[in-house]
Amino acid sequence: MPITSAKHSIATPVSLSQRLLVAVGASLLGLSLVYFAGFSHIEAVHNAAHDTRHSAAFPCH
Repeated sequence: MPITSAKHSIATPVSLSQRLLVAVGASLLGLSLVYFAGFSHIEAVHNAAHDTRHSAAFPCH
């Protein structure tokens, strides 16, 4: 599926390997954020994510 720019009408094909790379990168970023919030000892971060972690069965105590 080609992606077009709003400024130009030139189609830029995106390969499967590029899409997989973006998906893996986004997943790693998300997992690192969950890990940071889950094991952080900063009280503000802990309190902000507390209920979400419990609803997802992620241990925080």
